[in-house]
Amino acid sequence: MSALADAVIGGADGDELARTEVPREFVAGHIRVEDVDMFAGMADKDVRKSLRVGPVPMPELAPDEVLVAVMASSINYNTVWSAIFEPLPTFDFLRRYGREGGFASQHDRPFHVLGSDAAGVVVRTGAGVRQWKAGDHVVVSCTHVDDQEPATHWDGMLGGEQRIWGFETNFGGLAHFTIVRASQVLPKPPHLTWEEAAVNLLCAGTSYRMLVSEHGARIKQGDVVLIWGAAGGLGAYAVQLVKNGGGIPVGVVSSEEKAEAVRRLGCDVVVNREEIGIGGPEPDPGQSIEAGKRLGRIIRREVGEDPHVAFDYIGRATFATSVFIVRRGGTVVTCGSSTGYQHHYDNRYLWMNVKRIIGSHSANYQEAAECNRLFRQGRLKPVISAVYPLAELGEATRLVQTNGHTGKVGVLCLAPEPGLGVTDPELRAAIGSQELNPMREMEG
Repeated sequence: MSALADAVIGGADGDELARTEVPREFVAGHIRVEDVDMFAGMADKDVRKSLRVGPVPMPELAPDEVLVAVMASSINYNTVWSAIFEPLPTFDFLRRYGREGGFASQHDRPFHVLGSDAAGVVVRTGAGVRQWKAGDHVVVSCTHVDDQEPATHWDGMLGGEQRIWGFETNFGGLAHFTIVRASQVLPKPPHLTWEEAAVNLLCAGTSYRMLVSEHGARIKQGDVVLIWGAAGGLGAYAVQLVKNGGGIPVGVVSSEEKAEAVRRLGCDVVVNREEIGIGGPEPDPGQSIEAGKRLGRIIRREVGEDPHVAFDYIGRATFATSVFIVRRGGTVVTCGSSTGYQHHYDNRYLWMNVKRIIGSHSANYQEAAECNRLFRQGRLKPVISAVYPLAELGEATRLVQTNGHTGKVGVLCLAPEPGLGVTDPELRAAIGSQELNPMREMEG
């Protein structure tokens, strides 16, 4: 452990942090370029074999960047993709970014530090950073943009150089230190612990853009919203956003245990996917329509009408059903395809019923800030279900890889134990620890 890490853990103020030397290397969860072909021909690409935790060199800080001592992070599915080197090795992203030259070139290394969530303490700021200083408690948005691209100023997700930090850039959050652009940093919700604050922004921000933002479905009071994978990281935040906005969340889950978890979040209708017969990753189009009819009957029985919106990040296995089931003029909003990218659906149900499909990706800085504001107000709650130390990164990622989790899986980086980092105990007490951790209660 470095002197700077010790100072952060010891609660040093900003002046002391600014005086303490930045280490030349730090501990990080990473993959290595020499391992890219290690899973060739294997059916089970076990991420525990490719993920490493050990020292990597400290990068130089660019003028628009912030060095954050990471107290906690989380596992997202992009960590799984990185660790199995699919759909393509992330070293391809790093090489492409490195070709820009300047500070970008240091991202092209034979290692890739992963992680697209973090909560921690600012310990250094670049010469061009104005709004952050050493000692600030922050969370990090994963959207890494080029502010010199015109499109970025319309919507950060439209810039051609938009990247996901820790996936398409190096030096991500699953480490003792991370570098991020100042335009990724937001104030940490003070009533949350480090691990509670660390698991939110990637998934919650993505769900916010999909459902609430003007770039997404723009849900309103009374909207019936079908949420596939409602117990997952994205889905569990979607349930809260729909409920908070006066809508009616209808969640689809894979087990009764997960059904109970989403009921705790306020899901009005919960459907076990076995009830509707959703097939494997390559469903027959006719089967998808029949599954949609079964699901539609359940939803109409429970709420009296068809969904306005389908929230779909599952992809191939569910997309045809999503297009079929939303009402005339309804919307399917999609941000991913965990069961496959090639979607086959009957287009008649789209065009003849004037439905819409909206593609959505991550969240721009304003959307992330609005989402983070809801956490700071206590209106959104973390959906953390398990916490691992950084030394057990492989086990934490394997849990997500095998879908053995609910909600989000947290990772302690510099935080020596769970439960630290709360600076507003009054708000925490007013909300209640049990209310803040509905999925931890299930695991406990």
